[in-house]
Amino acid sequence: MATFHFELVSPEKLLFSGDVEAVVAPGADGQFTVLKDHAPVMAMLKPGVVEITETPSKKEKLFVRGGFADVSQDGFTILAEHAIPLAELDAAKIDADIKDVREDIADAKTDEARRAASEKLAQLQEVKAALGL
Repeated sequence: MATFHFELVSPEKLLFSGDVEAVVAPGADGQFTVLKDHAPVMAMLKPGVVEITETPSKKEKLFVRGGFADVSQDGFTILAEHAIPLAELDAAKIDADIKDVREDIADAKTDEARRAASEKLAQLQEVKAALGL
């Protein structure tokens, strides 16, 4: 199968850069697959899983929390708000973090602390939903 260049970048670091056969991305209007010579497109991403196929036997999955996708003649780039490999996620830890954050919301003494904790809770729930947990 033909390959093309793909990069996945988050504010923290470059998470993936290399030639791939296909990438499935969670577009705001639904999942879409990019193959070599895909038509140029820009799309917003919703929280979800990006599946990268380097070869039929070598696949990688990462959770992204929104961002932008840009397909051009030079390849495919995802600029993610936040991204993490699925292998680094643990369902039990996510559940424990959600419980802790709910307690932080209940214990918050200021509106700012409550808002920050609520935002973190929403992010954790996005991760859980995207993973189907």
